[in-house]
This record gives sequence, structure tokens and C-alpha cells, in this order.
Amino acid sequence: MTVGIPIRRLWPEPSTEPLDDAALTALYRRGDQPRLRVNFVASLDGAVSVGGYSAGLSGEPDKRVFGLLRMLCDALVVAAGTLRHEGYRAVRLDEGRRAWRRANGVAAYPTLVVVSGSLDLDPAQAAFADAPVRPIVLTRADADPPPGLTDVADLLRCGTDRVDLAAGLAELHRRGLTQLLCEGGPHLLGALTAADLVDELCLTVAPLLAGPGAGRITAGDAGAPRHLPLRHVLAADDGVLMLRHARG
Repeated sequence: MTVGIPIRRLWPEPSTEPLDDAALTALYRRGDQPRLRVNFVASLDGAVSVGGYSAGLSGEPDKRVFGLLRMLCDALVVAAGTLRHEGYRAVRLDEGRRAWRRANGVAAYPTLVVVSGSLDLDPAQAAFADAPVRPIVLTRADADPPPGLTDVADLLRCGTDRVDLAAGLAELHRRGLTQLLCEGGPHLLGALTAADLVDELCLTVAPLLAGPGAGRITAGDAGAPRHLPLRHVLAADDGVLMLRHARG
């Protein structure tokens, strides 16, 4: 997608020129080292959803960057609850983005990675049943899969009482999946933050006051604050801000 609502760079090096997909790809480029990037959208007052779903906060510019981030990753990491609630479909890319991946030595499609301690998953959901690449499920050692799940996904068991995220990510890296994109949900972000595994946060701020009721982009047990420096600020002509924070 190269047309529609323009996106411009505010900081650093402000520019009035709209960013095309090549420029956006350069700004969000793949890293040389293993990296976990998290992508979220939130309202001005911190809500993670409107009417219970993130779609109420996401417009065309956010969806454009959303698609580019999926193009750039080796694997898409999502919590089972988010997969169910948001009704995830198979992770597919258009031909242009598949061609970019092939030209850059990346598999045509990213691998879907689902984090589930209970394995409360439906093998018939399109995210599994229609996946172009066999998904991976990170789970606990003694979790019991529902019938049919192992027919459509590989189970990667890490941890006993809960999923050991550090061990799971290390195993993904060992399998060559080093550029990871996490799309939530809030409890998974909270757990990744507590384990100091978040290398980058891409946050879209929608120009909307959602009011009370919705949760934040993070949830779970309290942990130590983590410093994440600002790397760039983009603005779309519909008032949306796009922030990228990342470790050095």
C-alpha cells in the first residue's frame, strides 16, 4: 500500500514529504541481531480497545505500518487470548510483500507463534487450519492439547508452572526466527516486560479519548520499569502519531 492518508516524519529530521513504503521499510528495518518488537495501538487516554476490540482505534495509516511490520518479521508472536478474541486468520501477505521477503533472503511468510499455557485453542480456527506455514505453540511442559491441534501446529514446551518466555524465544532464535513481532495481548506484553525481553515498542496513538473501562496495553504482575529510548516519531494526516522506542 503506497497511497492513501500520508505519513510524515516529525522527529528526528522533520520532513514534509510523505513517506512511501520503501521509506517506511527503512525506518522499521530488520535488525542485525535477534530482536523482539512489540506493536500496539492505544487511545490518547491509554485505552487498548474501543468496544472491546483494537480495531476501533486503528485507521488506514496504522494498518499500513501494521502490514509492513508483518512483512519484516520472521515470526508473529501472539497470546492465545488475543488470537481467540480478535479472531485471527491465517498470516498471509500479498505478492509484493512476499517478493520483498524473497529478495531479502526471508521466507515468503512469517511463522505464527501462539503463547498458550492452557492450550485452549481451536485447531479449526483459520489461523491454524489455513496457515501457509505450520504455526508453533509455546506452552507448558504438562499442558494437554485438544484433539487435532498437533495435526496443524508444532508444540514447543518451555517451563512447568507457566510458559518460560525467555526459553521459548531462545528456541525460536535457534530455529532461525530471530526477528520477532509481538501483537499482544496486554498480559503477554506485561510478562515479556517483566522478563526484560522487549527490545522495541511501536506504539500508534489514536487521536481519540476512549473514556474509562478499557485496559492498558500492558497487564499482569508489577515489575521493574524498563527504559526504552525514543527513535522516531511519525504523524499521519488524520492526526495519528506513530512512536518507535527501541534499545540502542
